[in-house]
Amino acid sequence: MQSHRAGNALAAFSFVLWGILPLYYHFLPQANTNELLASRIIFSVPVMLLIIMILRQPLPSYRAIINDKRSLIFTVIASLIMCISWYAFTWALTHGQVLAASLGFFINPLFAIAFGVFFLKERLSNAQIAAVVLGIAGISYQVWNYGELPWIALIMGSFFALYGLCKKFIKYNALTSVTIESVVLAPFAIAFMLWQYLQGSSVALSSDIQTLLLYMGSAPVTLAPLIFFALAINRTSLTMVGLMQYIEPSLQFLLAVFLFGEIFDEVKLVSFGFIWLGLLLCTLEALIRGFKNKHRLRAQ
Repeated sequence: MQSHRAGNALAAFSFVLWGILPLYYHFLPQANTNELLASRIIFSVPVMLLIIMILRQPLPSYRAIINDKRSLIFTVIASLIMCISWYAFTWALTHGQVLAASLGFFINPLFAIAFGVFFLKERLSNAQIAAVVLGIAGISYQVWNYGELPWIALIMGSFFALYGLCKKFIKYNALTSVTIESVVLAPFAIAFMLWQYLQGSSVALSSDIQTLLLYMGSAPVTLAPLIFFALAINRTSLTMVGLMQYIEPSLQFLLAVFLFGEIFDEVKLVSFGFIWLGLLLCTLEALIRGFKNKHRLRAQ
């Protein structure tokens, strides 16, 4: 019981850290998103190795990695997909679009449900069907009124769901796969940063030390929540993790509206309302299922 509570606390804390990330990126307005992404990739390698040492996990075996070619291929694909999702996320946070980032994480579970049906042949419950329909209705309402798709939110939500789908086919543990993702992309990121510097157009390498440190810090501040999440995942249930994941976009939503002063008009209220209602139905269904399963186990 104590371990379970500790797991819940660690999971909640990890999502809180992810949720308040906009506060960090608020110090980098109009940042060069390409360099920000490259900096995160480069400095993720030493940070991930440090995390593995802190958690006393064995270092990934080169032979084991190479022998599992299927996992390696999907890890490379996952790294490229994450780049796209993270690029959209960092652009949103550094260009006054935190509300769009929040929407992206709110609709991510809907994309995950859809991909589960199309690629994994999973069957939808009534609540999940309703959530997908309500999500489509919410996005459609925004498109109808604004005349354009919420591209940032859709890219974030869909590519992060694709990233999760790739993880289904990777046998490496979570820390190993994330480390490999960084190692694979690091040479390209280093080459890009050097090219930017030689061209005289590098923001991170040509600015003051504070700006450079902020670019470098994008790796640890985004990976720190992973430490707590990795510690939590074996100490709590996936149901609780699924329910607590909405802490992140909820905090981002509150920061966008009440701290950063982004416009939350009637159109967004209706659009978000549809999506929130669908997520509420899925949450209630998960809680009821968890309660029934617990009651059944006690009866046995």
